[in-house]
Amino acid sequence: MSQWSQVQQLEIKFLEQVDQFYDDNFPMEIRHLLAQWIESQDWEAAANNEAMAMILLQNLIIQVDEQLDRVSQEKNLLLIHNLKRVRKLLQGKYHGNPMHIAVIISNCLREERRILAAASMPVQGPLEKSLQSSVVSERQRNVEHKVSAIKNSAQMTDQDVKYLEDLQEEFDFRYKTIQSLEQNDKNSALIKQEMLALQAMLNTLDYKRKEVLSKIGRVIHEIDVLMSNMLTEELLDWKRRQQIACIGGPLHGGLDQLQNCFTLLAESLFQVRRQLEKLDELLTRLTYDGDPIPVQRPQLLEKVNFLLYNLFRNSFVVERQPCMPTHPQRPMVLKTLIQFTVKLRLLIKLPELNYQIRVKATIDKNVSTVSNRRFVLCGTHVKAMNMDESANGSLSVEFRHLQPKEMKTSAGSKGNEGPHMVTEELHSISFETQVCLYGLTINLETSSLPVVMISNVSQLPNAWASIIWYNLSTNDPQNLSFFNNPPAATLSQLLEVLSWQFSSYVGRGLNSEQLNMLAEKLMGQQVCYNDYQLSWAKFCKEHLPGKSFTFWVWLEAILDLIKKHILPLWIDGYVMGFVSKEKERILLKDKTPGTFLLRFSESNLGGITFTWVDQLENGDVTFHSVEPYNKGRLSALPFADILRDYKVIMADNVPENPLKYLYPDIPKDKAFGKHYSCQPNEVSKPSDGGGKGYVPSVFIPVSKILNDSTEPHSPSDLLPMSPSVYAVLREHLSPTAIESALSSPYSTD
Repeated sequence: MSQWSQVQQLEIKFLEQVDQFYDDNFPMEIRHLLAQWIESQDWEAAANNEAMAMILLQNLIIQVDEQLDRVSQEKNLLLIHNLKRVRKLLQGKYHGNPMHIAVIISNCLREERRILAAASMPVQGPLEKSLQSSVVSERQRNVEHKVSAIKNSAQMTDQDVKYLEDLQEEFDFRYKTIQSLEQNDKNSALIKQEMLALQAMLNTLDYKRKEVLSKIGRVIHEIDVLMSNMLTEELLDWKRRQQIACIGGPLHGGLDQLQNCFTLLAESLFQVRRQLEKLDELLTRLTYDGDPIPVQRPQLLEKVNFLLYNLFRNSFVVERQPCMPTHPQRPMVLKTLIQFTVKLRLLIKLPELNYQIRVKATIDKNVSTVSNRRFVLCGTHVKAMNMDESANGSLSVEFRHLQPKEMKTSAGSKGNEGPHMVTEELHSISFETQVCLYGLTINLETSSLPVVMISNVSQLPNAWASIIWYNLSTNDPQNLSFFNNPPAATLSQLLEVLSWQFSSYVGRGLNSEQLNMLAEKLMGQQVCYNDYQLSWAKFCKEHLPGKSFTFWVWLEAILDLIKKHILPLWIDGYVMGFVSKEKERILLKDKTPGTFLLRFSESNLGGITFTWVDQLENGDVTFHSVEPYNKGRLSALPFADILRDYKVIMADNVPENPLKYLYPDIPKDKAFGKHYSCQPNEVSKPSDGGGKGYVPSVFIPVSKILNDSTEPHSPSDLLPMSPSVYAVLREHLSPTAIESALSSPYSTD
């Protein structure tokens, strides 16, 4: 079943999450129509290879053209229209930057896998629950409702100001008419009656002026309250969701809704500002004793300007945190002299600001870091915000060619001689600009979340651990001295984040049993882990008991192993992985002989092994575990083929494959058959002839179970041998001769 087919079977709450990340950048129609083709392409590799990305983009357009031909024959007018629009988008938006569409599709596929993994989990973790609470959703709806009501109130006040202006013009006309009369005419009874009418009109004008000012005051007060409470909370919640998304959590949404709210409030404030300007204009034409305009207007205008300043300052946000395109799942880790991208957005979207705001990027501006290292940004570090580059028309700017460069310092002041390791030094990238609009000049500044600067890719795992710990533990956007005294993390939340590392990076999260094993690895056997606190040192700096590496280094090596060598098996859920030796024996002891499971090595970095259960002649149960396979051996032979071809020589018996059923009872070929590089019956026989008459050869992993368990292991591991040659050997050699020739490291632990 394709990944998209699995997505379509999700519950509505998960489908709503899927809907959030499909937009005009990558329309869902294309995802649906080209599901299998899209999933069969390596978009992640293309995201880092421009030539490959261009080929995939061209092939994608060809696929769209084929779908367009098909729907044209079916005369599906709506789909024809949408596909033509999509084709135009692909050609126009991504032709000059094909890697961008590769990044988008790769992110969408990865997010689908994360949601599928989350849907298969029995319960949500504490962090994800807090991000999706009903209280937050209710507040979002309330904010949108109040903003809409404020906008309506401001528009209604516009009508009141217009009525006041018309009333004053009528009064002015009638008053000037009387003033133009001769003195004798002013004494007539008709004129006296008109003067009384004018006095009544002036009283009405005074009442209306007070009423308009009162309404303007209420609108300003409502905006003030909304900005100070719910809107501020919404913005802080979005920033927290962004933090969590950066370390693998649920994709954060809601920025478009915030933009709508900020824009409507800005429009309302500017509308109120124009109303106050109109009142000032009316004041110059008519004033009187007790006139409320000269008393109240200056205070109201000052409050409006104050709210506009605050609204603009809060609206300047980092939409996408700094990230190297070569490592899209490791944002905020930057390598010197390697380009990174970062995107800014102004949530107040006004046409007058298009291309009028120039943003400047700097690093560690006016910030005291704990590092002795100093950096500068090379590349284009000043760009104008515009509405043309974003698919949704937001007012934004994306820096794509920034490079951090370390400045030369005096001898003896290298970064690693400070109080922290390089991977614990936090830096900040700042952005500043100025908005000039309707007579206002507003200076804006914002900063990225703390970043870690590395000079060698080998530092990336520990740098990423620092990013995880920081964003898990605090919502402070600028605590650059965080690792002076890093706080402990709640184990339940840390385990949830570790599961996200697997769902975001390798497409499948961890279940409760796997997480329990990790908890035991970190804390030892406990009754309940939920309330336990784990220190930063225990997570990333202290070696595991009896080992020469830390917990995080061990886990990162497993992620790398999955990503590069066993990804399809992991996504299918056939790798139990995180299970202790004791637990695996409990699981296997009552199973049919030949039942096996796959687990990650606890003593070898980036190793995977398999253990199977067997039964002796006396009925006793025994377990066998093969020496772990590491990336070197898996580079030579796919793991699925190892499971298919694996052979064991026991005493004088004929070599045979002991692996029959994947735990609990899945036939091996049913589980792994689709991942075999070729079927056994497809291997050529000697009579078929190979290239130029040679017999084709393949590697076959063979192990030997020794009668004497104290006999030392042979140093050999994998022997190249074709199935046909192996068959000939069985015909002409005794089992003893084969036994002496074929053996590999093997343990019964």
